[in-house]
Amino acid sequence: MKQQSAPRGKKVCRWYDRTSGMKRAYDAGMLDKKWIDEYCMNEGQACVRKKRFEEEGYVSPDYVLPDGTVDEKLKKWVTGR
Repeated sequence: MKQQSAPRGKKVCRWYDRTSGMKRAYDAGMLDKKWIDEYCMNEGQACVRKKRFEEEGYVSPDYVLPDGTVDEKLKKWVTGR
């Protein structure tokens, strides 16, 4: 399993932990590192998933990317369909 540490000068999103769908997908090799670097290792800035959770209490499905789009490959992996 890959361990992702924050690059120097970056702050990890407070929701990037073992419960994070993005972390699980990345650790399983299903998600490109760019998503983690651009959103999760940047305090979750501009992350639609984080914003909706903190403002609305809405938990995005694990196949919704930080920019709010649906990744069909990830959706199949998550749902098994």
